[in-house]
Amino acid sequence: MKKVLTLLALAGMASFYACGPSAEEKAAAEKAKQDSIAAVEKAKQDSMNAANAAIEKAKADSLAVIEKAKQDSIAKAEEAAAKKAKPKAKAAAPKKEEKTVKEKAAIRPGATIKK
Repeated sequence: MKKVLTLLALAGMASFYACGPSAEEKAAAEKAKQDSIAAVEKAKQDSMNAANAAIEKAKADSLAVIEKAKQDSIAKAEEAAAKKAKPKAKAAAPKKEEKTVKEKAAIRPGATIKK
């Protein structure tokens, strides 16, 4: 009886081993693995392309904003220069020169300077 059970156990083990995946199943599993890797690589490349496109768009937008600010600044400077160049309606009356205390003392010899 022991020998029969041992033979049955060995036969069962051999049948489990023999029932493993066939060459076609192994090839299909390998192809599925390669397809999966290719899909991941494609998704990665698409993601990188989208990120690079977004970066380029952001750069272009930034440059456009800088250029607009530059043009606005130039326009303001030209406008300010045009306003400065306009002649004034009223001419300022010349100021009378006031003599300082030291100059007055120089005119009158012997005068003392008070502070």
